[in-house]
Amino acid sequence: MQNILSVVKTKLGSLMWTFIITGIVLVLLAVVSVWTDLLLRLLVGLAILLVAFSLFSVAHKIHSIRKHLE
Repeated sequence: MQNILSVVKTKLGSLMWTFIITGIVLVLLAVVSVWTDLLLRLLVGLAILLVAFSLFSVAHKIHSIRKHLE
């Protein structure tokens, strides 16, 4: 039981850092996107890719926890 809890703890810690890094990058993109129109289009695309990567990362971590529990 202790092993399962340690795996869940490490996976959730990794998930937390993924969200923190994604949040920081999105804040930086929001600040930079105010300045130019071309950068705005590029940064919107990058933000969408970043959110997609974050969601795939969450799905992978949840799948890893589920696989370990079985």
